[in-house]
Amino acid sequence: MSALFGSCIIGQSGGPSAVINASVYGSIRAALDSGCITKIYGAANGIKGVLEDRLYVLDEENAVELERLKYTPSSALGSCRYKISDPSVDDTDYKRILEIFKKYNVRYFFYNGGNDSMDTCNKISKYMAESGYDCRVMGIPKTIDNDLCLTDHCPGFGSAAKYIATSFMEVYLDAHVYDVGMVTVVECMGRHAGWLTAASALASEMGQGPDLIYLAERVFDRDRFLADVCRVYKEKGKCMVAVSEGIQYEDGNFVSMAELSETDGFGNAQLGGLAAILARMIKEKTDAKVRSVEFSLLQRCAAHVASLIDIEESFLAGKTAVIAAVSGVTDMMVGFECDRNDGYSCATKLIKLEDVANREKKVPDEWINAEGNGILGPYIDYAMPLIQGETKLDKENGLPRFAKLKKIQAK
Repeated sequence: MSALFGSCIIGQSGGPSAVINASVYGSIRAALDSGCITKIYGAANGIKGVLEDRLYVLDEENAVELERLKYTPSSALGSCRYKISDPSVDDTDYKRILEIFKKYNVRYFFYNGGNDSMDTCNKISKYMAESGYDCRVMGIPKTIDNDLCLTDHCPGFGSAAKYIATSFMEVYLDAHVYDVGMVTVVECMGRHAGWLTAASALASEMGQGPDLIYLAERVFDRDRFLADVCRVYKEKGKCMVAVSEGIQYEDGNFVSMAELSETDGFGNAQLGGLAAILARMIKEKTDAKVRSVEFSLLQRCAAHVASLIDIEESFLAGKTAVIAAVSGVTDMMVGFECDRNDGYSCATKLIKLEDVANREKKVPDEWINAEGNGILGPYIDYAMPLIQGETKLDKENGLPRFAKLKKIQAK
């Protein structure tokens, strides 16, 4: 199928990461080199920017600043958590998107995000096809939660995992300074999947990680949890715990009850404060000093400790999406296929958007120990290659020099 001549829009959605902009730069670089993409626009705050006609002219940005996107955290174009309706229920948003696409002669749309973003991408792709408007739509994966299906892993996960493992090692050393008993509870992101919390086991592999690890994949038993902590504390005089923010009781309720008061734009529970809740439980059962730590946003924006493998693969994902679209592919997401048998290698593959949208990949049950409080070797073998290599982030005055875009508004 021949290439289409016209402009493209690149958008970012959902929670940011330390490497999401590397994917954007990969897309921009490939679009500039394509020979058929005539203008490159960035959607301000994801699909909302398209709906509100707020687009940035990316091909007019300084080339050096664009290259710095590879090492700049967060979403440089701005993000959103906006869920568009099914077009059979309400096609208002779709009509507006088509109007904007026609206004700017958009023939390529690239959306960089997680599960919900791939759903958005899929819906737009189907609507454009049904409307007879020739536009190729591609999803670029992004999620530190690593829960997109049918891909070996997700851009953003490796860097977040590296931050978590590094931070656990640092907290471990701090928690073992004094000769008094102490229990430390560390909360990691992960609503329904424990990939990030499991990354604390990488620190344990280095001898400075948690004693107990609880993932969202296993039902949380308060009595068993307290018995585990008391046992370790009695044996060692110290205890370090890693826990997923989304752990649930058997009845399905989150241990962290924040979902009662707030949800995001997709209707997902806004979790947080779990470590403090568990710390109070432990304090009631032991005479130990108990402290809670919540890594929170630091997990997804710590560009200073990003994985070079993650950066390069994220760039590759964005580049591959554009090359595939120009060659005639549409309605697909870029995924990874990896080989860890003799070293580590990673290649891209294409996955149907409808097969990945709104599905979650969880940590395999056989990678969790029988007691539900630890991680086994296969996870270490899986995750360790993804955290390798150091960022090439520029520094000025001893501090990071991130990209500074002009963000020229399209007219």
